[in-house]
Amino acid sequence: MIAVLQRVTEASCTIEGSVKSRIGAGLLVLLGIEEADSREDLEWLSKKIVQMRIFNDEQGVMNRSLLEVGGELLLISQFTLHASTKKGNRPSYIKAARPSIAIPLYEATIAQLEQELGKPIQTGAFGADMKVGLFNDGPVTIIIDSKDRK
Repeated sequence: MIAVLQRVTEASCTIEGSVKSRIGAGLLVLLGIEEADSREDLEWLSKKIVQMRIFNDEQGVMNRSLLEVGGELLLISQFTLHASTKKGNRPSYIKAARPSIAIPLYEATIAQLEQELGKPIQTGAFGADMKVGLFNDGPVTIIIDSKDRK
């Protein structure tokens, strides 16, 4: 799984002209799921997301987590995070998981993040044409890959 975390002052997801979800200060997380991903990946990644210390403390140092600041979370499924651009100019999405694999893992990730945070999160709609708006705070953008746990 690949997650792109963006610290935001606000973010929203609009589908067919209607706002499906909106958050205030917190994280917008773009999530890419590949065929090889498992429950272990989503559990590890969910913990990382809520415990990543990328929010400022009283001294203005990034030393607090989403959990510590009580921030909100908007999770958006994005298969294009697994694009391969090695050959030519048209990306290949062969590593991205098929819906039969991705949807259950996406839904399990939602449940896991809600458990980790102790409150509901906001989401997009799997496979929908979404318009995602955000005000990146900082800007702070972090990429985490569950297959590359450095």
